[in-house]
Amino acid sequence: MKLILYSHAVQAGFPSPADDYKEGALSLDDHLIEHPAATYLARAAGDSMEGVGIFDRDLLVIDRALEPVQGDVIIVALDGELTCKILDKQRQRLLAANPRFPAIPILDEQSVVIEGVVKASIRYHRKASC
Repeated sequence: MKLILYSHAVQAGFPSPADDYKEGALSLDDHLIEHPAATYLARAAGDSMEGVGIFDRDLLVIDRALEPVQGDVIIVALDGELTCKILDKQRQRLLAANPRFPAIPILDEQSVVIEGVVKASIRYHRKASC
């Protein structure tokens, strides 16, 4: 399904007439999903990633085909438990985006499997829609 995309940014303050700025149609699948066979969705839980705009109950778009690089937000299975964190390859650790949570060192004896790179997150603003 294609939705209307406006070429003009929507003002969060003073209203602007919108009909003059229609750009065309946009498919959210085309926009958010680069590798369909390698992409999955998961729901965020908790507040450890709020500093990068990921909040409790947000929907995460995760791409397994992307090679994780320094600073990527990733989904990682750490000793079998899934978590969403920032990858710090240089210091071999996982970082939260909330100062209340300490860094998690990646130790040699741990089982670490990167399950994908978080490409986008979707936040619901109407609670009944979740």
